[in-house]
Amino acid sequence: MSTTQALPTTEQFSSRGFFGHPIGLAYLAFTEAWERFSYYGMSALLVLYMVNQLLLPGHVEHVAGFTAFRGMIEGVFGPLSTQALASEIFGLYSGFVYFTPVLGGWLGDRIGQRNAVVAGALSMSGGHLAMAFDQSFLLALLLLIIGSGLLKGNISAQVGSVYPPEDEERRTRGFALFSTGINFGAVAGPLLCGFLGERYGWHIGFGAAALFMLGALATYLNGYRYLPARVARKERAAAAPLTTNNLKTIAALIIAMAITVLPYIAYYQLSNVLPVWLQAHGNMRAGSFEVPIPWFQSIDPLFSIIGVPLLFALWSWQGRGSGREPSEMIKIACGGFICGGANLILVAAIAAYGSGKVLWVWPFLFCAVQGIGFMYMWPPLLALVSRCAPPKVNSTMMGASFLTLFVANNLIGWIGTFYEKMTPSAFWTLHAAIGGVGGVLALLFSRTFGRILEPQPQPER
Repeated sequence: MSTTQALPTTEQFSSRGFFGHPIGLAYLAFTEAWERFSYYGMSALLVLYMVNQLLLPGHVEHVAGFTAFRGMIEGVFGPLSTQALASEIFGLYSGFVYFTPVLGGWLGDRIGQRNAVVAGALSMSGGHLAMAFDQSFLLALLLLIIGSGLLKGNISAQVGSVYPPEDEERRTRGFALFSTGINFGAVAGPLLCGFLGERYGWHIGFGAAALFMLGALATYLNGYRYLPARVARKERAAAAPLTTNNLKTIAALIIAMAITVLPYIAYYQLSNVLPVWLQAHGNMRAGSFEVPIPWFQSIDPLFSIIGVPLLFALWSWQGRGSGREPSEMIKIACGGFICGGANLILVAAIAAYGSGKVLWVWPFLFCAVQGIGFMYMWPPLLALVSRCAPPKVNSTMMGASFLTLFVANNLIGWIGTFYEKMTPSAFWTLHAAIGGVGGVLALLFSRTFGRILEPQPQPER
């Protein structure tokens, strides 16, 4: 590949074509929208598919390689019931989806981001197609994990590369448009795939996810010529050795990431155990309509979108009153309390309905509150790492922040294996406590060692 091929062209930088942004952004945003549609659509069905079909006698025997796979898992965690095994598989899958982008980004720097995204889209398309058959379930998960690593690890880097280096303002707005595609897919995927999967069969829902992933691949290939083959890295002088203060900052950031694991556990159990609980204890009737359980996976991203302008206004108001808006660690603490407190909605509903089934309104509120809690928890962590990490390791620390989700999702899967050994009320109370502990630790940390991460006041002129 020649040097000229790897560099962006005038056509790629052109402002004509997509709301005043380079046309390449349109292809990247729609590729990501369809990819997230397929990913979240498939994820909304995954646990229900495993507990209601795949892991039951008559099906599980036909899954290629599953006997050895189950033996490996139970060798670590002991004998597992159908629900517990489904929970552990969900945790491993959703965890490794956030681990492989670190490797995918490394590979993209060597083969070119454009080639890596195409390889990732092909792998994910194959994975979604393989989900249409019980026999290829494990192969499907492997292809999805590999594909997600290649695609997620490289497509975001391409967003910035379609702008001239000096065009910082349009680049920032471009990332906002790109994020809109992610949010659209997260909301729409579970609605369509969830409806098809529950009404017409799991494999129909997975097939819909596969079609949209193929649409993502076709969109990307159609815009291939507008995207640089390789993202140019800025040349920089050799960085100075890390100072003692730098090392303290890195240690503080690692502690902040570890604390954020707890609110995330309290939040994301809604994708693992919540569908199982709803199936057994939820009243999904809304008049004459039966609300599909996978639809609840669309509620928290929807309220995250709705909550953005409201939270911005709230934080600005708080800033006017105290001189600055709450720090990132204080927001993470609030996220822990909100995500933990959301679980008390389910606890209260279980107490109110007794042995009866809980009306769908209450889990709806649970998911809605979790969507707000997520905005308090995850974006502030990314902002904290971006602001505080020393320049020499800033990119590394940003990548490490996503390993927080790798750890959290694996813990979510493991904790979910205890669901059948507890009452539902005790299970959700446990998650309320986990979130609350995360909030308390974040507060304590912000007032002790974490002070070095606080924004430094600007000297008066």
